[in-house]
Amino acid sequence: MEEDNRADGVRLSAVWRDFCDQLAKAGDILDRPSAPATPIDQAEGMRYLSRLTRTALNMLVDSADPDFPRIFLLTDDTIKIGADNPDNLYQQVVVRGDRDYRITGKRNSVPYLSIGSKANRYAIDGTMASTGEIEFSDVQLGPDGSFEIIVSKTKQPGNWLPMADDTTLLIIRQTFNDKDKEQAAEVQIERISDGPKLPAILTPDMIQAQLNGAAAWVRGTSNTFADWSEWFMEQPNRIYDGKDQSTWYRAGGDPKIWYGHLYYDLAPGEALVLEAKPPKCRFWNFQLDNWWMESMDHVNRQVWVNGARAKYEDDGSVIVVCADHDPGFGNWIDLSGHRSGTALWRWIEADDHPVPQCRVITL
Repeated sequence: MEEDNRADGVRLSAVWRDFCDQLAKAGDILDRPSAPATPIDQAEGMRYLSRLTRTALNMLVDSADPDFPRIFLLTDDTIKIGADNPDNLYQQVVVRGDRDYRITGKRNSVPYLSIGSKANRYAIDGTMASTGEIEFSDVQLGPDGSFEIIVSKTKQPGNWLPMADDTTLLIIRQTFNDKDKEQAAEVQIERISDGPKLPAILTPDMIQAQLNGAAAWVRGTSNTFADWSEWFMEQPNRIYDGKDQSTWYRAGGDPKIWYGHLYYDLAPGEALVLEAKPPKCRFWNFQLDNWWMESMDHVNRQVWVNGARAKYEDDGSVIVVCADHDPGFGNWIDLSGHRSGTALWRWIEADDHPVPQCRVITL
């Protein structure tokens, strides 16, 4: 007999209040002794928590069914997480390791495209370990740039993305030299293993579990990157070398990328200068972030530079200047009202990984 959904006797206000109470605990990061107490940083911290909540609800409520996978944007031009790349389009899909999926689409002109399967544990221990990776220089394409990739635990012929028992998420990274001129890949996904024909009807237990998961993810994610900022503060105004690259990969980073994080701390009138000679690589960029590790407003301000847009010195090196105003040399990065925060330099698929040299100057 079908359940009678007209039956009275269910009230879920207590569940909602419990969700709000759990979510409120994420606000503890604003009170960390190391967290900046300036008006701009505290205001951005409040906004950051609201953004994390938006994307958590999208991921773990509206896009949470692995039997009916839905591609969604984890970040965009306003939702920022973990030094999100301004040159990227980050798409994600909630999946399960005991299902099989087919990804289809068309490559188009995006220069760098990778898909990783991940064990998403941000709500538990701040990790998102890789369970499989595929990058499109290794993908067989049709004459028109079309592709098909099977995603499964069991090895498949042709294009195959491995999963594991604990796989819960796919990350699709599209990296552009110029988003205005290059066309993003078209990507679709479907489950191809046995399973239900229709999504399950929502129940009180289901929505309670989804909301609890969203609140836990907001707490875990916000604390993970606050911990990182505290690490970087130990070595101000230089590329941080207190952890090896495996730390960033365990958090979901692309294994073809070298990540050079830093914490900047500047007095009024000071600027941070970075210098490097790019090696042979697929791509590089530098971005400025706030203390919460959100990328700055890359729609309206000059807060990042990449290898295709940069101005180079005569010897092939590049100079980046993080300052309140254009210093008249190098590549200016707008501090956007901040005196302190974090930043990131990336080399993608590089022959070498030179560490950019940093110095503080007075303008």
